[in-house]
Amino acid sequence: MRLVIATCSADYTGRLTAHLPLATRLLLIKSDGSVLVHADGGSYKPLNWMSPPCTLSVVAPDDDDVARGVSERWVVQHAKSDDRLVVEIHEVLHDSAHELGVDPGLVKDGVEAHLQALLAEQITLLGAGHSLVRREFPTAIGPVDLLARDAAGCSVAVEIKRRGDIDGVEQLTRYLDLLNRDPLLAPVRGVFAAQEIKPQARVLAEDRGIRCVLLDYEAMRGVDNSGSRLF
Repeated sequence: MRLVIATCSADYTGRLTAHLPLATRLLLIKSDGSVLVHADGGSYKPLNWMSPPCTLSVVAPDDDDVARGVSERWVVQHAKSDDRLVVEIHEVLHDSAHELGVDPGLVKDGVEAHLQALLAEQITLLGAGHSLVRREFPTAIGPVDLLARDAAGCSVAVEIKRRGDIDGVEQLTRYLDLLNRDPLLAPVRGVFAAQEIKPQARVLAEDRGIRCVLLDYEAMRGVDNSGSRLF
């Protein structure tokens, strides 16, 4: 991972247009290709970012850029869309790179782990004819919760959350991009399964061809609901 603290501005164009005026910020360039622009606030959320697959090119400034104090321009272009992030660097205060190694992945809480185990046992909740290939299917960027096959024999990658939000959809998208490069698995469809899925996450998932499935944890556990009994 490369960490750069710099006085910079940034412009994002594509599905939306956004401008970050000149200020001192933290720029993260991760080994998966993602580029994130952070301020000293806002918790974990970046001000702007580009998710992989994308390419980062460093371009020398022209005379007009130099006159405005720009020392270099970063052009981050998404590989599958017209989305582009352009960062104009004025002054670099810190620049370092660190090898973090392979991350073991997030240790999930009990309910999410239970959801994974239950869905693995009840894989036909995804549809008739589905069969489980493996839990925690390994990839270079972390394990996919479930890998299954549908009735037609096509591969299905399943990401499981308690509460499904946009970050979960982005995570599954990265897995799908990677898995679909494997000729033994491709084509791989995605299923985003959760007890609750936020509207924005559902819209993003469906826009990317990912199917959303709501999970009823109590029903999957076979818990008897006394409110539904006559006696």
